[in-house]
Amino acid sequence: MGEEKVTIPKKQELQHFVKNILNDVRVLEMMLEADVFDTETIRIGAEQEVCLIDKNGKPAMNSLQILEKANNPLFTTELAKFNLETNLNPLEFKGKCLSELEKNIIDLLGEIKTTAKEFDTNIILVGILPTIRKFDLDIENLTPIPRYHSLMQALAKLRGASIELNINGIDELLFKHDSPMLEACNTGFQVHLQVDPNDFATKYNIAQAIAGPALAVGTFSPLLFGKRLWAETRVALFQQSIDTRITGEHFRDKSPRVMFGNRWLEKSIIEIYKEDISRFRVLLRNTEEEDSMAKWLNGVTPHLKALQVHNGTVYRWNRPCYGVNNNVPHLRIENRVLPSGPTVKDEIANAALWLGLMNKLDDYYPNIANRLEFDDAKTNLFSAARNGLNNNFIWVDGKQIQSQELLLKELIPIAKEGLEKAKVNKNDVNYYFDLLAERVKSAKTGSNWMLNSFNKLMKETTKDEAISTIVENVVKNQNTEQPVHTWPLAEIDNFNTWNPDVFLVEEFMTTDLVTVQKDDIVELVSEMMDFKHVRYVMVEDEEHNLEGCVTARILLRWFNKKRITPKNEIVMVEEIMKKNPITITPTDTISKAIKIMDEQKIGCLPVVENNKLVGVITEYDFRKIASRLITRINNLKAKS
Repeated sequence: MGEEKVTIPKKQELQHFVKNILNDVRVLEMMLEADVFDTETIRIGAEQEVCLIDKNGKPAMNSLQILEKANNPLFTTELAKFNLETNLNPLEFKGKCLSELEKNIIDLLGEIKTTAKEFDTNIILVGILPTIRKFDLDIENLTPIPRYHSLMQALAKLRGASIELNINGIDELLFKHDSPMLEACNTGFQVHLQVDPNDFATKYNIAQAIAGPALAVGTFSPLLFGKRLWAETRVALFQQSIDTRITGEHFRDKSPRVMFGNRWLEKSIIEIYKEDISRFRVLLRNTEEEDSMAKWLNGVTPHLKALQVHNGTVYRWNRPCYGVNNNVPHLRIENRVLPSGPTVKDEIANAALWLGLMNKLDDYYPNIANRLEFDDAKTNLFSAARNGLNNNFIWVDGKQIQSQELLLKELIPIAKEGLEKAKVNKNDVNYYFDLLAERVKSAKTGSNWMLNSFNKLMKETTKDEAISTIVENVVKNQNTEQPVHTWPLAEIDNFNTWNPDVFLVEEFMTTDLVTVQKDDIVELVSEMMDFKHVRYVMVEDEEHNLEGCVTARILLRWFNKKRITPKNEIVMVEEIMKKNPITITPTDTISKAIKIMDEQKIGCLPVVENNKLVGVITEYDFRKIASRLITRINNLKAKS
């Protein structure tokens, strides 16, 4: 949603703004009928989003300072203070456009990286930064720009303040947050293709048809809050974090604002705009009004500002775009499916696949809507997001085919022909498709690399160091610009700057808890401690409010006392538990936790948020941290 000057409309303003949207649609219909759009020069473009990280690989909240210092109009803000976006200048879709796009991105990233270093900050290309914490997504880390505040307020007004995530992968994430800032976890690489308005419906349907296969080979966001979820968790996270629907007593078909769509396009881009106007309430209005009809009638190309603002609050995975360049309008399709990273080379290879198929698939399937069911195309996208290349697609004529076979035997060859048709440099075509084919053959996508690295590291160290190590290795590999299928699995560098004393309790606490309620019998606590090999059991009520704690020492005292009490006596947890135990919050530092445990001579701290039990941190957790630090110190001594 790129319009800067927007606000939440009041009732009368809303009515007036809706009129402007409808007026813009009428003007666009007149422009299409008059055939005034640019079709002579077809261009491609891209938007590169990056995460900012500190020396520990955690989000760095200094985007505004970096942008001010860089002073480059091609750099812009994103929703959170730890994100930036680089807008690439359009290139003609021919010749060395792919290698030029790669060079332009690398040059701009180099510039922002140099500036970021002045603030002890680095950049990383990744779909979701594995080290993001709930604390990082507080509303105070929203980029302080009016349009972002207005968007957050508008979304909260429609769906309420609380957002619930429910994402199931290898692990399960059940999570509640108080703002749509969750969307800020997502970092993408958007690719644009200018299209002839007369071909828009055909091209848009192709974009929908290939969304699943294009994503399957490019996934790079399997980890969120230390959970192994979808191969491309961005898809589930984006839809759930921006979903304004609420549950009701009756079944109603409602579309989420983050959507794939509901049907094939039949004639023109107008169908999409009309559907979005019909389905989705206006969230924002632009404060700089435009009389698009008057402009059009006076020979000036309108920017259709009202329609653009509304289009910017509906997040289709393939978004229709209207633009004006030198008073000449054009139409584009924006692919929003692909994640940022793993490297710029990998991104360009992903873009090459998409662009080539967009330019050629209709020669093989003149009307893809007649050969592929829309629901199958939609299913393919979500299957790819869940499983990456480990997936079967439903392709034309209902044929089921494994993703690697579809890509290697059909889609990559067609895409190569599509780039050759556009007269893209042959060396570029061969280079990027050789890279892509090797990734598909080896099944070494960014997500597979990250998951395999995580599973390996979890056998060696703590979860926090595992994900910090992954981030460190991603940055190191990105600096080499070697494609992801050549990356070795992440290794712990004993000389890195991992420094847990500045980290938060939520990064180290145990969340897989053994709990009881106060009316349970004491023997149950004893057996549970034995079963699970733990020394502390928390006592909570049915709403997960913390009510007490039972320790091994408390149990030992009770068993000693039990020798002189009747054998058949029933004793409940409430009678022996420690009431009102000392607690700590997830956002406290582990240094504070250590200090409390040392001063109070206790070995466990329940972690609570709004009195709800969310975790436990124990002396055992600190022993693991200390072990890693001692190993690092010994290695440093040996090196010196």
